[in-house]
Amino acid sequence: MLAKRIIPCLDIKNGRTVKGVNFKHLKDAGDPIKLVCWYTKQGADELIFLDITATNEKRQTLTSLVRDISSHINIPFTVGGGIREEEDVELLLNAGADKISINTEAFKSPNLLERLSKRFGSQCIVLAIDTKYEENEWWVYLNGGRISTKKKTLDWAKEGADRGAGEILLTSMNHDGTKNGFALDITRKISENISTPVIASGGAGKLEDFYKIFKIGKADAALAASIFHYREIEIPKLKYYLTRSHIPVRNTI
Repeated sequence: MLAKRIIPCLDIKNGRTVKGVNFKHLKDAGDPIKLVCWYTKQGADELIFLDITATNEKRQTLTSLVRDISSHINIPFTVGGGIREEEDVELLLNAGADKISINTEAFKSPNLLERLSKRFGSQCIVLAIDTKYEENEWWVYLNGGRISTKKKTLDWAKEGADRGAGEILLTSMNHDGTKNGFALDITRKISENISTPVIASGGAGKLEDFYKIFKIGKADAALAASIFHYREIEIPKLKYYLTRSHIPVRNTI
């Protein structure tokens, strides 16, 4: 089994880290620069930075903040929010991002994934999928969970992987911020149907949740926000627990 990755996520609004529940009721969670420095020392495998209002506000990602964050860390760093074209990706990579995450625009223009992977390499293209379970099915949502589609999540994950996405970042809107555990069923379904690595997001609340998403959900990486931001779980303790539970992880301290 390949080593599993632990990835803190910073949702950014107006230059500050925020966190909500089910994509709503956002609260301040701290200064992003201080947080990324803390996570680097803690042994995080990667970081994901999402400018969560860029798409809805129809603007580019905060490039200056990306540049500032990248100067403080030495681990892979993914940036998403407001990416619409190849030039946006080039700007972010030049600012220090290692990978970019694209969501709404990829759904609206699927061939964009092909163009991006061809120009920059699939290894730096992460397809973010916000999904919600309703009417006995998992559906894709856009614009930060504001717009529903009639596209099944598994179908879109397969298509995205076929079009060149190097990773899938899967966020369950039902589980986001609840601390009741990850969405095991849809994560496992996607993981078993595509060869592209899957990052599970939404619902982490305790150590056992990470064990389950790796063992049962078959995820390649697990992403969390509030439990890391507020130090409810610290990464060295999590990695020690996973190692003792026979889940291979990287960079144990």
